[in-house]
Amino acid sequence: MHSSFDLQYVLELMPILLKYLGVTMQMALWGFLFALMLALFLALVKVFKIPFIHHLASLFISFFRGTPLLVQLFLLYYGLPQFLPFLIGMDAFTAAVIGLTLHFSAYMAESMRAAILGIDKSQMEACLSLGMTRLQAMRRVILPQASRVATPSLMNYFIDMIKSTSLAFTLGVAEIMAKAQMEASSSFKFFESYMAVAVVYWVVVIIFTRIQNMLEKKLNEAY
Repeated sequence: MHSSFDLQYVLELMPILLKYLGVTMQMALWGFLFALMLALFLALVKVFKIPFIHHLASLFISFFRGTPLLVQLFLLYYGLPQFLPFLIGMDAFTAAVIGLTLHFSAYMAESMRAAILGIDKSQMEACLSLGMTRLQAMRRVILPQASRVATPSLMNYFIDMIKSTSLAFTLGVAEIMAKAQMEASSSFKFFESYMAVAVVYWVVVIIFTRIQNMLEKKLNEAY
């Protein structure tokens, strides 16, 4: 049976979906902030090759890079509470943020590590010769330069994280993908509903891609 595309329905659905965009962006922003901190710790552990912790960091990165995000979210929200009772009261939003944090920190850590190792070793040697500790040299000289190198890939991961928040609806988080699913089920206009949510994601990604380009241009002005 042929059914025509209902543009009017899409236009009416857009404002409804946008009301839930805030939840999506909160998940992405909190996830990115925590992932950035965890990734920096993992990167420094691997760069300094801290005994024992170095191997744990490698295992962490291998696991979260080697398994799907959806599986990780299910393990965290449905699986772990069976063994760790204190997680039973964890809400779906928190589980989604933790899942995004763990998953993307593994990728971001490798980008940061590569950026740090890409800085000429002579700069660390110069800092040490001036009496700085390795941590002081890292904080004052190496990391500021490495951050410029790592920024494009980190921004790409943030954009990927925004898109990955769509998986949070599988845990019951009321974000734009979940709302689109509900609207599609009630109206039976599946194509229109999913097209509407695709356009919302697309526009958000375009905006952040523009921001990324401006940031990169700003960071490269001195070079």
